[in-house]
Amino acid sequence: MQRPLRSLACFVVFVILAACTENLSTDRPYILTTATTGGTYYPVGVALATITKAQLYEKHGISLSAISSAGSAENIKLMRDNQAQFSILQGIFAAWAWNGDGPISKPQPWLRSIAALWQNTDHFVLLTELTVDGTIWDIDKLDGERFVLGARNSGAEKSGDHILKSLGIDYEDKLDLAYMGYGATANAIQDGTIVGMNIPAGPPVTGITRAFAMVGEDLTLLSFSDEDIEAINATYPLWSRYVIPANTYPNQPEDIQGVAHPNIFAVRADIPDEVVYLITKTLWENLAALREIHKATRDVSFETALTGIGAPLHPGAARYYREQGIEIPAALTPP
Repeated sequence: MQRPLRSLACFVVFVILAACTENLSTDRPYILTTATTGGTYYPVGVALATITKAQLYEKHGISLSAISSAGSAENIKLMRDNQAQFSILQGIFAAWAWNGDGPISKPQPWLRSIAALWQNTDHFVLLTELTVDGTIWDIDKLDGERFVLGARNSGAEKSGDHILKSLGIDYEDKLDLAYMGYGATANAIQDGTIVGMNIPAGPPVTGITRAFAMVGEDLTLLSFSDEDIEAINATYPLWSRYVIPANTYPNQPEDIQGVAHPNIFAVRADIPDEVVYLITKTLWENLAALREIHKATRDVSFETALTGIGAPLHPGAARYYREQGIEIPAALTPP
């Protein structure tokens, strides 16, 4: 086997091993829970796990294993029950969990943050024939059409609910809701069994790319105004303008004025400080490699590492930021 092919084969095997739920040694890896495989969380989670294992396992015995899930809502439950120790969460879910708000009825005192990651962009998609002005308000004009807000009790469903209700759109009365993961949702809009979907994730999203490649000329990504963003931020000021550049997706000829809020790399408070310190250090010292693995992570920046975080930092993460000369805001100081 030629050297480049041998290297590639070894890398592929290494990625597969890093994504497995069992470690080959006597030590089990920490579990990093992500979301469905059709979105951005899972491939980025596998990338984080791969980099962590490569950098930390041989010397420190530290590794992560990325698993798929229904998303942020399930991730909170898995971490609460210690079935997972790390997770990627929508920023709004971290805020809800810490405060006991929204769909999370009680505060989750075990929750800690490591970093703000890439921006979670809200992709609301609708059949073009049903649009009036191409904005989120086109959903308010629907009448009984079948629409996917997300899988039941998923992060997509709950954040979509927050956005639409913040705008005063009574979607539950106007839509015939279906509940699916990202991959099934993309299939359904291609098959014509739904008229629209909500997929919050970092662009480019596999499910959106697939749908637009097949029927993109008949689909519209809905836009948001500045007034819409202000309304969405009334309780938790996490969202900001996010322009989805033209040609991010097939058959998308123009920029879309979207919105986004950060995803959070979260951890349980009882994970040893040294472990979290080393994982935090590894994340930021290998950011270039992470960006090579998935385009969504081009938004990850050390300058915004603490922006949009709704739960306090883990002491291990706080130690790393202090070493880098970053002042920790009072709200993020570990309890």
